[in-house]
Amino acid sequence: MNPLEGKVAIVTGAGQGIGREIALLLAGEGSKIVVADINYKIAENTAKEIESRGVEAAPYELDVSSGEKVKEMVDKILDKFKRIDILINNAGITRDNLILRLKDEQWDDVLRVNLKGAFNCIKMVSKVMLKARSGRIVNISSIIGLIGNAGQANYAASKAGLIGLTKSAARELGSRGINVNAVAPGYILTAMTEKLPEEVKKKMLEQIPLGKFGDPREVARAVLFLVSEASDYITGQVISVDGGMAM
Repeated sequence: MNPLEGKVAIVTGAGQGIGREIALLLAGEGSKIVVADINYKIAENTAKEIESRGVEAAPYELDVSSGEKVKEMVDKILDKFKRIDILINNAGITRDNLILRLKDEQWDDVLRVNLKGAFNCIKMVSKVMLKARSGRIVNISSIIGLIGNAGQANYAASKAGLIGLTKSAARELGSRGINVNAVAPGYILTAMTEKLPEEVKKKMLEQIPLGKFGDPREVARAVLFLVSEASDYITGQVISVDGGMAM
């Protein structure tokens, strides 16, 4: 029997990149997957790939920044699956600019999706988990939330805020059997990093003790650990998957 057999997991931003790899890995361990993404088409593609492997999946178009939309999705999931065991808050955006040039809407957009979006999902899903007295929540933060980065004040603030949210939620929900942790990826090979100029990649690599970019599957494996029985006594923690960059 697979370790997550019978579980139901929501993964936001699961249409591509790290979110997609998390969804596929959890599905491979037996969990039914709710593939939530602002782009329904790519959510549907991920769901189809999961179902081709013999695991049930449901795609949902979701704007995590809307509490109303999150509630609607949660209600539909409960109608379909009757339970929610795992929440992975992965949805996120960037709107990079130097502080002096950063527009109000660039700041607001990033905080609304990256931080408020996770809050909305935790608020709605934790109600279900509290009744079950069980659950796992993993927030995908970033090493940028730990060390900062020029030109990413809004992103860094959102990801640092996500760590504070993680620790607060862990304290609030722990007594009811709900573990809340975060994963902070470093420079991971995704479509975004592949487009970077070679000189930028070279500078990045010089900052990474392991001397290589990470793979989305390496982030997914850390998430799997945090939703498995192996992490039963772990909550309120941040696991950096960054090749040693932020040690």
